[in-house]
Amino acid sequence: MPHSHNQLFSRQALGWLCAAATLISVGARADWPEFRGPTGDGYVPVAGGTRLAGLPLRWSETENLRWRTPIHDRGLSTPVILSNQVWLTTATEAGHDFFVLCLDAATGKVLFDEKLFHCDNPESQGNNVNSYATPSPVIEPGRVYVHFGSYGTACLDTATHQVLWQRQDLPCRHFRGASSSPVLFENLLILTLDGADLQYLVALDKQTGKTVWKTNRSVAWNDADSTDSLTRQGDRRKAHSTPLLIEFAGKPQLLSAGAKAAYAYDPRTGRELWRVRHEAWSAASRPVYKDGLAFFISGFGGPTELLAVRVDGQGDVTDSHIVWRKADKFVPKTPSPILVEGLLYLVSDAGVVSCLECKTGREVWHESVGGSYAASPIFGDGRLYFCNQQGKTTVMQPGQTSQILATNVLANGMLASPAVSGKALFLRTRTDLVCIESGRPVE
Repeated sequence: MPHSHNQLFSRQALGWLCAAATLISVGARADWPEFRGPTGDGYVPVAGGTRLAGLPLRWSETENLRWRTPIHDRGLSTPVILSNQVWLTTATEAGHDFFVLCLDAATGKVLFDEKLFHCDNPESQGNNVNSYATPSPVIEPGRVYVHFGSYGTACLDTATHQVLWQRQDLPCRHFRGASSSPVLFENLLILTLDGADLQYLVALDKQTGKTVWKTNRSVAWNDADSTDSLTRQGDRRKAHSTPLLIEFAGKPQLLSAGAKAAYAYDPRTGRELWRVRHEAWSAASRPVYKDGLAFFISGFGGPTELLAVRVDGQGDVTDSHIVWRKADKFVPKTPSPILVEGLLYLVSDAGVVSCLECKTGREVWHESVGGSYAASPIFGDGRLYFCNQQGKTTVMQPGQTSQILATNVLANGMLASPAVSGKALFLRTRTDLVCIESGRPVE
């Protein structure tokens, strides 16, 4: 997606280059290395410069279902895919044991399934839209990194499945469970730990697991004298968002949504570059970025706001760099936005898709698609895919008018976000991992 200013470089552009390199190494497969894909924004890469990946438009329990593999216990992590391997995590319902699995992408056969960590006294989740295995893994050639918040982080060799290093000494009282997924940058694995007690980002050397930098959130809480029970418990200090790496004016920025503020950091050093304050907490959606504007969703309470922020600031830019803000019932609390050709698409937790102009925040249209939503949408083959908790995926045509192309239903519902490799769509239901591919019989 080209930019209008030759000094702006989005992570989308960097991601396309990475995806092209991957295609050279593994043939016609375009893989899904992290939460929301190669560019971290839900975009599906395509092979060899072609316009279409060949993704399925329609499916059911009997149509275009390539394979279905049961996944034990409970997890909401998005699968990551590279070189015909699918990696994902799961954990016991009570949070005592934490597992990593590797499946064959072509057949769904489980190649590896091992317990990595154990906890005698895990903290109660307190809700039914999270799990003890919600953070998605991140993968690169030869290594996969899995993260369960304070319960443990590990790096595994993708060929031998051996654990290369692990950490269980990164404290955080998650209170409602860990959700922020790890990201890779150069030689660093960057983790976000926004809990009720501690709120910080930490970067680990991806070769050794040793800490390189650690940065505490800088927002002033001003809640010491509060009588509100959620505030006293620390609930209003936590967040669940995964940061997004971008490049602006030739320098990298790490965009990160926290409680009471959204931030940009230098990913090499952890130095805070700028922040904008707001009143919400439990931010869950991942930011998106385009043409010098970052788009954050503030979270629960406050009210929930969508903020468009210029990324060229320094320090506290709340009063100077918010281009527009929107707070209404259609702004989601959980699913991330997706940006296509100057338009921003949102699906609310209650199942309303809305389309906004990126530059102004003006609503173009909205339409109810039904159900409840936690998964973030993807964009591929010129289509938007929205997956709900009841198992329905609504496929829509982006543009100035609302147009539903297809609705598809699977059993057991989806809270995890989808993944893509080549022409195949990977959907994680509450009980299974399902591979959907056009023209494939049920196996």
